[in-house]
Amino acid sequence: MTGHNDELSQSAAAPRETRVVRNAKGRREKVEVPSTGHEWDGIREYDNPLPRWWLWVFFATVVWAVGYVIAYPAIPMLTKATQGILGTTPRKEVAADIARFNEANAPIQAKLVATPLDDIAKNPDLVNYANNAGGAIFRTWCAQCHGSGAAGAPGYANLLDNDWLWGGTIDEIYTTVLHGIRDPHDPDTRYSEMPRFGIDELLTKREIDQAVNYVLEISGQPHDAALAKAGETVFADNCASCHGADGQGDRAQGAPNLTDAVWLYGSDKATITRIVTNGPFGVMPSWQSRLSDADIRAVAAYVHGLGGGE
Repeated sequence: MTGHNDELSQSAAAPRETRVVRNAKGRREKVEVPSTGHEWDGIREYDNPLPRWWLWVFFATVVWAVGYVIAYPAIPMLTKATQGILGTTPRKEVAADIARFNEANAPIQAKLVATPLDDIAKNPDLVNYANNAGGAIFRTWCAQCHGSGAAGAPGYANLLDNDWLWGGTIDEIYTTVLHGIRDPHDPDTRYSEMPRFGIDELLTKREIDQAVNYVLEISGQPHDAALAKAGETVFADNCASCHGADGQGDRAQGAPNLTDAVWLYGSDKATITRIVTNGPFGVMPSWQSRLSDADIRAVAAYVHGLGGGE
């Protein structure tokens, strides 16, 4: 018990905290601040009053919270929340704003729909609207795959250059956005499919290696000349029907040009071998069920105007 008594005596001998207050006569005087009785590692907690400004702010937030609960939907019930005396929700307010903007944009959207796609660029008002509306639509729905700057990524087309799988005119871009590519839910979707030459055993591994070296040759990359020579025949028998006898592709089928430096998935030997073996099957959704015709025209005009449109 001696150690415990020593602790108590040391605690009792600790300095007291004081604060200045005004007494009943208005004079300032020092008074001792009582302790709460809590102490940790020699740090004593004193029963000081909270600052008055803090209390007023706290009371104000309580009043505001009570008012919000009364005015807006707040308390969850079995099937819905309390509706509040204002009878509105943030969702309703957003819907009202959208309806207001749609009404304001209705005339220019009607004009956009009525104007042939090739003539949109001739009307400054339509160009201005298409750039703003189409840009917003692109950043909302298209940037996830094509990038915020439309430069694409491996497997997703770069929309800034002039290399187009399905054509880069504004009409062709509009059709691609409208129906998508290989979308199973749109009967009019653009469709082509590269065979899985390796998985389905249409070609042997050696034949695939030969064809890959031929593709490397016609695209101006390092290759094995002997394998490429044999691969020319493999290419002519299995690939030329889509990519063309000269390997320059066919936009009507979405078959890429294999002789330039633009590659959707990559141009190294390993990537080309994987593509020939597995067969790519990228899908772009059809947007006609989610976007209005005016929105599709706007985003088509926006993409066409990025610099790569023909």
